[in-house]
Amino acid sequence: MAAHDAPVRCGIDSVEIARIERLLDTTPADELGKLFTSTELDDAGQGAGRAPSLAARYAAKEACVKLFPRELAAGRIEPADFSIARDAYGAPQVVASANARAIMDGARIAGIAVSLTHDRTSAGAVALALAQSTPIPLAGRALFRLLPIRRAVIVENLRRVFGRSVPESEIARLAQAHYAHLWRLGSEFLRFRWLPAAKKRALVRVENVDTFVDAFRGGRGVLILTGHFGNWEVATVAGIQNYPEVRGRFHFVRRPIKPRWLDALVTRRFNASGFGVVAKRGSLDTIVSLLERGDIVVFPFDQYAAGADGIDVEFFGEAAGTFKSLAVIALATGAPVLPAACWREPDGRHVLKFEPPVPAVDVANVNEAIVRTTRAYNAALERLVVRHPEQWWWVHRRWRKARRKPRKAHDAATAAGAAVERLK
Repeated sequence: MAAHDAPVRCGIDSVEIARIERLLDTTPADELGKLFTSTELDDAGQGAGRAPSLAARYAAKEACVKLFPRELAAGRIEPADFSIARDAYGAPQVVASANARAIMDGARIAGIAVSLTHDRTSAGAVALALAQSTPIPLAGRALFRLLPIRRAVIVENLRRVFGRSVPESEIARLAQAHYAHLWRLGSEFLRFRWLPAAKKRALVRVENVDTFVDAFRGGRGVLILTGHFGNWEVATVAGIQNYPEVRGRFHFVRRPIKPRWLDALVTRRFNASGFGVVAKRGSLDTIVSLLERGDIVVFPFDQYAAGADGIDVEFFGEAAGTFKSLAVIALATGAPVLPAACWREPDGRHVLKFEPPVPAVDVANVNEAIVRTTRAYNAALERLVVRHPEQWWWVHRRWRKARRKPRKAHDAATAAGAAVERLK
């Protein structure tokens, strides 16, 4: 993804140097570390220029956070989410926390350019947010116009997620880029079957393997929270095959695909590669048994959950029917839940990346624990979606009307709570 040269937002701030001098004199080192990173403190040195240097950096943090007034007002972002480093030439560079990076991705901001200055009494900074733009292959533009299958659904879903932050032109670009992704997905599905095993493995890079290994060695099994990202079949089948020690230990929870012949083909491919397939419905006891063996269960979490399978939980700011079973299983078994996603890079290679575990919200009220844990999982999924949005499966009708009966979601959570107690 490339950034436009023109900034889309601007933030400005100034700080009195005397204020930072008082802060340095009165603040313990551990508290100071909450405002500045160790790199920032080291770069500022210990001499007379320490306070002006840190004042300029604090002004830059404030300028950066002003780029996101809605999130700042909601308490979702703070100055400490940004730090200032120096490149090889000494120029200031903004380093965003994981939280800030997710918010930037949601606003389609590729990066932040910053300029710092100070005089004898005050320091100031200007921060410019640079727009992110997705390249559109010819196939995407053509399919968007000539084969508008689910086009209205795709565009509506994109507006729900990005409509408050980006212009309509970028929504259209994302939709066209998504059609290009679907085109490549289809061609890869046909081509991948005939590739030699070594070439398949070379197609994929697995990131944060240590995060997965630590969870796997915990002995409680692992739940992988994921969705329809990139080319999931290529990334998982080829990527995990680089680690033969887990062959036969991965099991995918999935709905049947239509038509049946396609479902049978995908299932055969997974089984031939050493992966198990678990039906999404009626498999609670099976999943628990697999976790007790220490196996890994991959749970796609981005589809609409209807009826008793789901509860209405916020997803990108709107209620969406969400599967409650992942929270039920995690609360009952203590198995760690690791988010994971894959994407295709510009050179055609694929990346499979594991994220740190999302802790379950284990409060006294079981129903509340299920709802809050499910929301935490949706939040993790949101961060994965906005990272490479053109490669998520926007054709899903993920947001449907909330359940008509106000008590239905509550009743579903109550039933799930009973399941937690039974499994415990």
